[in-house]
Amino acid sequence: MPRKATYGKQAKASKAERLFAELPQSPMRKPPTRRAAAKSKDLEPVTVKDLTEQLSEIQIREESSDIEEVQKVVGKPSKQATQEEPSVSDESEESTPATSEAEDAVDSEEELESEEDSYAETTLRILSWEDVCPHGDRIEKIAEASYAEVYRVTNDRGTSIIKVIRLHSPIKAKTKAQERAKLVDEEPHAEEDINGELQISEWLADIPGFVVYKERYVVQGKTTRQLLETHQVFQRRMKRQDPGRAQFYPSPSRYLDDTRFLVVELGDAGIALEDWKLTTESQLWDIFFLVAVALARAEDLAMFEHRDLHESNLCIRKVNEPRTRPSNSRGRFYGYSGLDITILDYGLSRAEDLSIDYADPVSNDLEKDLSFFTSTHAPQCKVYRQMRSFLLRADRLCLPPEEHTTPYAKGIDGPLSWDVFAPYTNVLWLAYLYSYLVGNFRGEKKELQNFRCTTEELWKYLNPEASDEVPCFSCAADVVGFGVEAGWITESQLAGSAHSILEREESIIVPRDDDEDETAALRRSPRRSQYRQSIIE
Repeated sequence: MPRKATYGKQAKASKAERLFAELPQSPMRKPPTRRAAAKSKDLEPVTVKDLTEQLSEIQIREESSDIEEVQKVVGKPSKQATQEEPSVSDESEESTPATSEAEDAVDSEEELESEEDSYAETTLRILSWEDVCPHGDRIEKIAEASYAEVYRVTNDRGTSIIKVIRLHSPIKAKTKAQERAKLVDEEPHAEEDINGELQISEWLADIPGFVVYKERYVVQGKTTRQLLETHQVFQRRMKRQDPGRAQFYPSPSRYLDDTRFLVVELGDAGIALEDWKLTTESQLWDIFFLVAVALARAEDLAMFEHRDLHESNLCIRKVNEPRTRPSNSRGRFYGYSGLDITILDYGLSRAEDLSIDYADPVSNDLEKDLSFFTSTHAPQCKVYRQMRSFLLRADRLCLPPEEHTTPYAKGIDGPLSWDVFAPYTNVLWLAYLYSYLVGNFRGEKKELQNFRCTTEELWKYLNPEASDEVPCFSCAADVVGFGVEAGWITESQLAGSAHSILEREESIIVPRDDDEDETAALRRSPRRSQYRQSIIE
């Protein structure tokens, strides 16, 4: 029998604690204005080399019995970084005329940045919808993300996922029928609106479990029949599932010659969890802990929070044949389903570059759209409220929708800011995932009952509605640590699961006017090309 985890009562550091103690700890972040302050002598600097070596491949080593006591795996949820000092808002033009040399310099810098952005825009390839999916290729709309439509494109070069974001450009007015249907157009975006998501994609690309970034380009012009048909099929399917659901993205029939989209091409991630049929207990174990391990590594590598990890943003694919769990597995449950997962959509996510001291975090200011927290149309809306309630109160109490109507409300640390690192939000989404897996299981009841009984103590600490006296996990790393300590996951599994950093994928979209030689030689995105060159050298 595996030793049962008794958190808060160990006489010495557990294996799980040693595992995560060896990783670089998430540092406390000070406001930029205090950059010149002296560093504590008790803290030893963590180098970039330390980060990459320890996080790309987690190694487990046995410590001597006199190892120093490390912090407990389970505790109260806590924000692991101090909140950034609010920036001073600019005064109006009327009250402060731009007369000083400093202000003139700022204006010049802004103009220069604007020119650079404009130049960057022109460097992207400009394709047509016929280039993206010519006759004979397959395109299927599979999801609608925070501000993008998501399609799967398949041709003889492979399969890609493309995220389609409408840029500021003309579009045909709604028809009377579309107005009667109460169609709501998603607002167009500027390219810089998604630069943060692309940056996060780069930071996470080498962590197993995160989507592979291939390329981005602009697509301009009228639709194709295939694109229109898959859009209509998707909308009909969504209406059957939710008759009251609004259509938030304009029909491709309204695209004009000058309608422009930014398209981000990603590696094929498989099937969305919401469309995957859960039939075996091993699938429950693997999906849950594959996600937890991926989030734990991302927390350490980039102080990452996903903040939108519902069933549409998690994909499943079969990579091996499932195996029967042997009778002598000694409590191990992880690694038998043959499945792999991919976490998608960083539109609401938060991360930062830990190789730069006092780097500004990349995050989405959710205070600009409080409908995330006041909506009740989908189960995940409650998790949005739980996240915001935690930032305001630093406890597990979830405030009702009517308490989320004031932007930048004052919390225990001052005005609310989504820049802070609060990895407890990852725990909230893991709790949501656990509930979804259990609630949508379609296999034998005996297997589901066994999973729930075995993970009863895990859910006790994971449950966001537990009473105040119950300890809880503060980050995804705590959840993984619990699984290791309970014997469900072995140390060798964690050490060996970084193999997918070697996977490299290429763009499959080829313009029609490319010559045959260029078509035969599949293009490689700049970042991947650089990686390949560095390996060769």
